Amino acid sequence: MFGSGAMTNSINDFDDADLFLVTGSNTTEQHPLIGSRIINAKQRGAQLLIIDPREIPLAKFADLHLRHNIGTDVAVLNGMMNVIIEEGLYDKDFVETRTEGFEQLKEVVSKYPPKVVEKISGVPAADIKKAARMYAKANKAMIAYAMGITQHTTGVDNVKSCANLAMLTGHMGRAAVGVNPLRGQNNVQGACDMGGLPNVYSAYQPVINADAKKKFEEAWKVEGLDDKVGLTITDMMSAAQKGELKALYVMGENPMMSDPDTTHIDQALSNLDFLVVQDIFLTETAQKADVVLPAASFAEKDGTYSNTERRVQLAQKAISPPGEARPDWQIICEISKLCGYPMDYKSPADVLKEINSLTPSYAGITYERLLTNHGLQWPCPNEEHPGTAFLHKDKFTKGLGTFMPCEFKPPAEMPDEEYNFMLTTGRIYYQFHTGTMTRRVSILEREAPEALVEINPDDAKKLGIRNNDQVELTSRRGSIKMKAEITQRVPQNVVFSTFHFNEACVNILTNPAFDPVAKIPEYKGCAVKIRRCA
Repeated sequence: MFGSGAMTNSINDFDDADLFLVTGSNTTEQHPLIGSRIINAKQRGAQLLIIDPREIPLAKFADLHLRHNIGTDVAVLNGMMNVIIEEGLYDKDFVETRTEGFEQLKEVVSKYPPKVVEKISGVPAADIKKAARMYAKANKAMIAYAMGITQHTTGVDNVKSCANLAMLTGHMGRAAVGVNPLRGQNNVQGACDMGGLPNVYSAYQPVINADAKKKFEEAWKVEGLDDKVGLTITDMMSAAQKGELKALYVMGENPMMSDPDTTHIDQALSNLDFLVVQDIFLTETAQKADVVLPAASFAEKDGTYSNTERRVQLAQKAISPPGEARPDWQIICEISKLCGYPMDYKSPADVLKEINSLTPSYAGITYERLLTNHGLQWPCPNEEHPGTAFLHKDKFTKGLGTFMPCEFKPPAEMPDEEYNFMLTTGRIYYQFHTGTMTRRVSILEREAPEALVEINPDDAKKLGIRNNDQVELTSRRGSIKMKAEITQRVPQNVVFSTFHFNEACVNILTNPAFDPVAKIPEYKGCAVKIRRCA
């Protein structure tokens, strides 16, 4: 039901909600415009419930902050649903008329009374009850989550549990409610919508579906399109290391910094027969490439972006690309022509025409319409359609919404006697992703020039570590050194760092274990040990 990972609602809805449940999202640092809307809504009386192990900046505005143990999200959400069902706070009409599978949900969450969840998650039972009542009793409650929910070996279960909670309480299918994943980069949504996944064509049309296969074969005037699901990034790297994958074409991605267990990634890329990287700067990954294709940046090309609220927006070229750099679409067309398949698009507008004809949810999002407005939200099935502000208005896409109850499973790697801390990773306000762009900006480098590891004061005292001491972090996969920041932001036995800095690449440490369904690695939890450097 939420396979596309899209927000069910709109960013403007953050102005009208009565309650926000923010989990796994450092909103003010990573989605600051949405974070500021939440703070403004708080000032007019909305409630804020945060579920996050760290004391993120938004936490100081929270009515209630549940600081759960890393990787116990399913248990906490099940505990809240247990209370909601036990106390009769669920939306009986919505459950009866719009959903199926309620009895199965009831059976599973009955095993998670607040006292049991307290033992698993470390969250006091009284706070779980309070959170459940706050969320269930709100008229308009929005769930907002980000990669703190998805980047776990149980990421899919975490998302399903958020959807279960929203449906149970009827916070779905109307304005200012819903389940709202906040995307990690500006066009992740668009890449997924266009079939940048191994199992679908555009608009999530399955590659294994014979009708979809035939439709695209006819449009592209080819035969024999592959009807098997391809490899995810995680699978590709394993296949490359084994010698099963011979060549890789990387566009706008920097796996040498962004993928878990960097040593393994280095070995995998080195084992390829041929590596092509298409990017705007010579990234850590591009330095390993046999061929580098210089691409145009966002300001140097025309095209569209699909943002976190499903809004397709037109971006128009402001300056010319430097040197031999070209827009991605032109590079791809040229390579395709050299490979024997001519692509005769004259402009991004031509590409969008094809998208309109093959992608039902984008059918009405034409170039001409985008020239005269601030974007359109899919689904937009025809040119008269105004776009869709929120999904699932009268019914779910598949008819009834199915409850998908999940049992709690711990993270793949837990602390033990030797590796006695849990490392979780994320981002900071002044840097973005692998630093390819932001680390070239002097003002941002001035504000955040190096990697730091956050350590709780009690832990630091036991280890004899002071603020700004150089420390070594070691996991089962490798070691890195960086300065310590002693802070209450992290609970005891947990440390936090970022992946922006190649001088201390935190993904050398992270665990490549991944969710079995979505194949997203567990960036948010792995076991490490810490020592102060002499």
